[in-house]
Amino acid sequence: MKLFSFTEDQKYILKLAVPAITGLSTQMVVSLVDTAMVGRLPEAKYNLAAMGIGVLATWAVVSFFSSLATGTHVLIARRFGEKKYEECGKVLNTSLILSLIIGTIISLLVVLFAYDIADFFAVDKKVGFYAGEFLHYRFMGIPFFLMTVSYRGFYFGIAKTKIFMYSGVITNFLNIIFNYILIYGAFGIKGMGLAGAGLGSTFATICDALFYFSVSLLPFYRKRYRFFKNLSFNSKIASSIIKISLPVSLQNIFILIGFLSFIAITGFIGTLQQAASNVVFSSLLISLMPCFGFGIAVQTLVGNSLGSGNVKLAKHYGYETSKLATIYTLFIGLIFTLVPRAVLILTTNDYKVIETAVPALRIAGFGQIFYSFGVVLANGLQAAGKTLFVMVAEVVANWFVFVPIAFLLGVIFKFGLLGAWFALPFYVILYALIIFLKFQFGSWDSYKRV
Repeated sequence: MKLFSFTEDQKYILKLAVPAITGLSTQMVVSLVDTAMVGRLPEAKYNLAAMGIGVLATWAVVSFFSSLATGTHVLIARRFGEKKYEECGKVLNTSLILSLIIGTIISLLVVLFAYDIADFFAVDKKVGFYAGEFLHYRFMGIPFFLMTVSYRGFYFGIAKTKIFMYSGVITNFLNIIFNYILIYGAFGIKGMGLAGAGLGSTFATICDALFYFSVSLLPFYRKRYRFFKNLSFNSKIASSIIKISLPVSLQNIFILIGFLSFIAITGFIGTLQQAASNVVFSSLLISLMPCFGFGIAVQTLVGNSLGSGNVKLAKHYGYETSKLATIYTLFIGLIFTLVPRAVLILTTNDYKVIETAVPALRIAGFGQIFYSFGVVLANGLQAAGKTLFVMVAEVVANWFVFVPIAFLLGVIFKFGLLGAWFALPFYVILYALIIFLKFQFGSWDSYKRV
């Protein structure tokens, strides 16, 4: 008797989700390697502080505009389900042009004012200078990055998640190579320090855009979707992409503010407690990255099903995918609970930080089980065009439950870090419940066309 037995639908879900999870995981590896390389530069503390500012600024912009992938993904998944393949090509063309316009504007603004932006966030002048250099070179690649976002949404929508996996593995490998050469210097190239990390990432991003473009030239994709025959900008399609994407963009920013507020609250408890909270959030990536991969799979499956007019199948895929994600997070939750120190040692070797973080990681391990259920069904609702509802649900649960309860228990009632982290289960259970009720009892008749 097999310990695990998957249905055919679950096998198909995993076929879509696993490549997406792999692609996302490579990004996490590159982040760790980049930090390690910069941490070995002379004046490491200045470079690491500057990198923190540069990466956070880049991440804020990327988080806001990468939701263009969601809008593109949802529209293409729906057209693909309707078997309107040329329409899929039209959506991609419009998305690419939209991404190029937005990316060029953002890139020009940040490249021109990189040092002013860095000085605003940095107290130390040297940190500001290094951060300015990083931003200057990193944002040169933003137009290419946003083009890859459009391509990503297209290939997700037609259920070709392996292309994202290949892209992630190739591009992030090149990112490490470029960064090593440009940070330290090699092959006659003079090392640029932290600026080299920014330029190396830009070169890798350009290669990623070329990879996706090359795949689109393959006869199967070129003939079926007719990208080049229908090379034009459709304002109606662009409006639909923005309408779907904007709530997701705002959701990303609002949630970033919510979690930064939580980190600030733990700072009132103590610096050690704040450091421990950062370590716990880093550890949670082990759990959350695969959930995002399952989210990509469910957006494709729900979108395709609604495109073919099968609402019942769309809901079925939503529940089956959330079931698989919950099994995974339940397993991770057990690891977080039973051997938390083995997880925490991956992110820090500071004994005091680890011991402070242990009880918080155990609470987080319990809470993230429910978050996986909610986040997968939320992606299903996004595929149905209900991105505004998902945004409001997340903001309400985060801003008006998670953050206030954390402050109340951790600071006002003086339960310390343990009290602050006890707010997490309240937040994720409420969020999962709201999303479930909408997914189960919402009027699916209104979801049929986006």
